[in-house]
Amino acid sequence: MADRNIALLMPGQGSQHVGMGRDLAARHEHVRDLYEAADELLGYGLRQVCWEGTEEALTRTENAQPAILLHSYAVWTCLPDHIRSRICVAAGHSLGEFTAYLAGGTFSFEDALRLVRTRGELMGRAGKVRPGTMAAIIGLDLEAVREVCDSVTGTVVPANINAPGQIVISGDVPAVAAACGAAEAAGARRAMPLNVSGAFHSTLVEEAREGLAEALGSVEFKDPAFPVVANASSVPVASGGTARELLISQLTSPVRWVECVEAMRDTGPDLWLEVGPGKILSGLMRRIDRKQHVRAIEDSDGLAAFTEEWGDA
Repeated sequence: MADRNIALLMPGQGSQHVGMGRDLAARHEHVRDLYEAADELLGYGLRQVCWEGTEEALTRTENAQPAILLHSYAVWTCLPDHIRSRICVAAGHSLGEFTAYLAGGTFSFEDALRLVRTRGELMGRAGKVRPGTMAAIIGLDLEAVREVCDSVTGTVVPANINAPGQIVISGDVPAVAAACGAAEAAGARRAMPLNVSGAFHSTLVEEAREGLAEALGSVEFKDPAFPVVANASSVPVASGGTARELLISQLTSPVRWVECVEAMRDTGPDLWLEVGPGKILSGLMRRIDRKQHVRAIEDSDGLAAFTEEWGDA
């Protein structure tokens, strides 16, 4: 491992599942401490929501965001130091960008938890002020999806450019429904409505921008220990000040995930490591570039297997 560079991937909303993190806390005292600290910091039982709550409760934006960040960070802290020191670049999908900066030491664990809880609350409220939704379009390229969005009445835009032929659109409910129909007529294999509480990464959540900027402005930002490729720009960020600005922009900008992965690939990583719940980003990586070696770690068994395979050097 000493001569290998690692690209770090942090998952976003949609990766959460009830029970995540419980086995890590059972085996690692410092992980139990993180969950206890999170409950105290946030003033409610996030631990209970993560381990014993309902899928509905965990999926709520204001719960899912701190829950995923907490779990991903817990896994990160369990990795041996000599593995963490090999990170050459990182990126996170939407919420996961906050976790990537946390892993890079840009802000503290306490500040990160408060930020993403606030972000989730703001996004949830914005979804009530301007109701919207999202849908996954499978089998059309980006230009075709843009043409579909432009062809319907109302606000609907590409929001997550996740992989070739896998793009999420976001906007007004009627416009998204119309775009789904137009996408299928244009040859999409599927157009699937998503169970979300708002039109994230579109202008419909502009309502949340001022509050998020205020929250980010209250937190000390340091330069990350490794570059973090920003969703909004697909450019590696090495400055805490730039990180703050782009996290604000990210709220209403598309997640340019394919471009983010391409920018990370340019750094020449030998291994891509997804840290946190699920394997969504690993699956997207295989659709973007099957030649890359990618691993996902979300629990104690995965951590032990990875450490045994890669942790000796």
